[in-house]
Amino acid sequence: MKRLLTIALPLPTTALAEAFDRPIPQPQTETAEFWFFVGSIALVLSLVAVQMLVSRR
Repeated sequence: MKRLLTIALPLPTTALAEAFDRPIPQPQTETAEFWFFVGSIALVLSLVAVQMLVSRR
């Protein structure tokens, strides 16, 4: 009985598997580009601020 369960258990899971649907990339909106620009500027400013704080003696 134990062998029968071991053999029969994986069969239904592979038989019910669905095909993989590749995700479709969405176009980048102007709002997303704006916030990416704001984030990039904030990152550069924070790196400059850290450099100034670290270089002080």
